[in-house]
Order: sequence, then structure tokens, then C-alpha cells
Amino acid sequence: MTPTPKVAYDLIAENVQVVMRGKEDAVRLAVAALFAEGHLLIEDVPGVGKTTMARCIAASIGGGWSRIQFTPDLLPGDITGVMVYHQNAERFQFHPGAIFANVVLADEINRGTPKTQAALLEVMAERRVTVDSVSQDVPRPFLVVATQNPIEMEGTYRLPEAQLDRFLMRLSVGYPDHDAEVRVVMGDCAGVSPDELQPVIDISGVQQVIAEVRKSRLAPEIISYAVRLAASSRTHPAVRYGASPRGSIALIRAAQALAATHGRDFVTPDDVKDVAVPVLAHRLVLTPDAELSQRQASDVVAELLADTAVPTDPARR
Repeated sequence: MTPTPKVAYDLIAENVQVVMRGKEDAVRLAVAALFAEGHLLIEDVPGVGKTTMARCIAASIGGGWSRIQFTPDLLPGDITGVMVYHQNAERFQFHPGAIFANVVLADEINRGTPKTQAALLEVMAERRVTVDSVSQDVPRPFLVVATQNPIEMEGTYRLPEAQLDRFLMRLSVGYPDHDAEVRVVMGDCAGVSPDELQPVIDISGVQQVIAEVRKSRLAPEIISYAVRLAASSRTHPAVRYGASPRGSIALIRAAQALAATHGRDFVTPDDVKDVAVPVLAHRLVLTPDAELSQRQASDVVAELLADTAVPTDPARR
């Protein structure tokens, strides 16, 4: 029997939080990205569990998964795969790269060169890889979870806007509170790690949950609200380049998935509000004056939320 999206979320979240203590909000958004079949960028300081969260999600859903450690000498072919000539068969055969998995952990993605980072563009958007003019589909569902350290910039390459736009959400894990950190330390001493986790749902179940999430009811007012939020970023005085229509689509997809984690098959304005910062902030390019004033894109999104009229919740009519 296929679990409902709410049951699937509870199973995955409980499993992840065996290792990731005190991070329910971050885990909820990460699982929502999985249910929306989007991609996730986890950005934070070292040691707060970025890689651990990605490994826990991968371990919880079974299926194939792989880890790519990005370094300056990593080649595009290491990610996508290469065509190799087999003399006995007298023909070229495709040898798939690490990207051919249901969950791909791209660790420290900003340490890869721009050419290597660009190898992810097609596969993240279209779920296929083209090598020597031959296209190969990756397994479904397909989730790229990338991590990066925003404070250690030596030897790193900034992700271009075109690639940032491929990520459904960007999250920060943040430091745990005292009690959660105590439980984390105790768990580590007891040998609790992502390697110890067992799958709580299979790939077929995840695919069916994704299909259910896509059927979530969307009132026209909700879609209009998401579009107005994204469009208002294009005229904000602190923004040089605002969110594209892809940002509007991402808002709705993320809101649908978040609603599903709460056990609802309809989207409310609060769902859109709750995903607005992780969905929109990394899509905004601020003006030089705003950057000099040390304004943050997340603060701009908060202003957009405050200035954009909220529709009446369809569920309350």
C-alpha cells in the first residue's frame, strides 16, 4: 500500500531526525523539495550537518544514490559519463557517470570549475544527459542535493545565476540549540550515522507521492499571488535582476509539496509565504548599491511579502 504524502513525510522526517536533531523546519523543506522533484542547495558554515542531511534523505528513500566530491580537477565526464570504444564489439558504448542515480550528493559544489559545474545544467533541468550527441535519461525520481560553504572562498568558483536558478530551494541548516546539540554529540558517541539508517519508503512509493503532490488543488488566487510575488522582485529598487517565470513555477511547486507535508491536498497563502525565501532569495541579483549596503536577498523577499496583497485563504471560504 502506497503511503499518503503526509505519512511518507512523517516516515522520512522521523528517520532523518534520528541523526539530524532539532532541525525540523530544515528537514521539512528538504523533504518538500524531494516531493516537488526539485533540487536542493544547502549552504551554511562547516560542521552543521549539510552533507549529513543529504545522506540521511538518500538513505531514507532507498534506490540508487551517489556522492560527487567537487574539486578543481573534477572533469565533466566524471559527472555525466563518457563514450568508450570497445574493440571486441567494434563500437562505442556509453559508461554512465555518477549523475545516474536517484539521489546525487554534489558536495562542495563551488569547488568545481565552471566547466564542470556546467555539466549539471542540462541534467538538472531536463533529467537527461547528452554525450556525443546521444541523450541518456537519468533514473526517476531524480534529486540533486548540493552543498557549499559560503565563507571559505579561497579556491572556489561562484555558481552562475543560470545554475542557481535550477535549484528549487536554497536552505541554511543553522546551529542547533543546546539540547539538540547535546543529543547530536550523544548520538555520535553511540555510533549513530547516516550509514546506520534503513530505507523507510521505496522509489516506487516516492514516485507515487510526487504524482499525488502534483494533483494538489490550486485556487486561481494562489497562482496569482505567487506570480505577483515573483513579478514584484523585478521592479524592486534593490534588485538588478528579479525572479523569472521559473521562479513563479518553483513557488507553486514548493508550496504544493509543503502543503502535502502538513497533510493537505490544497495550497494556502501561508504555504507560499513559508517557501518564498528559500525559493526566491537565491534567484535575485541585487544592485551594486544594495550589495555595498550589505543588504541580503532574504531581506528583500521579506519586503516583497510585506508589500504584496495576500488573497483570502480559499480553505476558509
